[in-house]
Amino acid sequence: MAISSLPCVQPVDILLDSIKWDDKGLAVAIAQNVDTGAILMQGFVNKDALATTITSRKATFFSQSGATLWTKGETSNNFINIYDMFVDCDRDSIIYLGKPDVPTCHTGLETCYFTSIGDLLKEQEVEETNLALTTLYSLESTISKRELELAGKHGKPSWTKRLLLDENLLCAKIRAEADELCRPLEEKEDSSCTASEMANVIYHAMVLLRRKDVKIENVLEVLRRRFSQSGIEEKQSRASTES
Repeated sequence: MAISSLPCVQPVDILLDSIKWDDKGLAVAIAQNVDTGAILMQGFVNKDALATTITSRKATFFSQSGATLWTKGETSNNFINIYDMFVDCDRDSIIYLGKPDVPTCHTGLETCYFTSIGDLLKEQEVEETNLALTTLYSLESTISKRELELAGKHGKPSWTKRLLLDENLLCAKIRAEADELCRPLEEKEDSSCTASEMANVIYHAMVLLRRKDVKIENVLEVLRRRFSQSGIEEKQSRASTES
């Protein structure tokens, strides 16, 4: 057979053949929020499901009960839009890194993971607000709770509550903490406290976000969109948006 008449092997086919499918021809697929890092859901995929996800950029799985493909959002139009995909070192599981249109879980929550093993071991009632949050989102959740709290044990509001109630105090603290962060660099001081000073800046800035009803997820989304932009392009983009 002449070389020109050999069937063309596509990169997708090579990838699919490299996955270690189980005896049912399946692998685990985990959907993760590209901005928050939250694990949204998990399901199974076969070759067709993974190939469909690659071409459609919509998270697609294989239903074992129905023996058919299903795309998350195919009936509701609430998709998980895929930005990238990763396989693990053993090539037997896949991460769908994407952005959901709405909360992913059928319960209406952001993710399907809101049951704490610790609560189950303590035989506590499952709280649907107890999501598996990374550090920044735990901080965001705590700030939101402080906003709703009454005065503390001694009749005084928490520091977070005070900041939320006094925008002048909040802005003054952000400026002061930013200055503290820059000082070691400008004055060639030891950098051992830099992480602590940065933590102070982040905390106070996130209180301001709460005051303005802006989520940290929105900030991270803006940062992600700027990854492929130069500084000049980013400024031009902002200018066109603001005009």
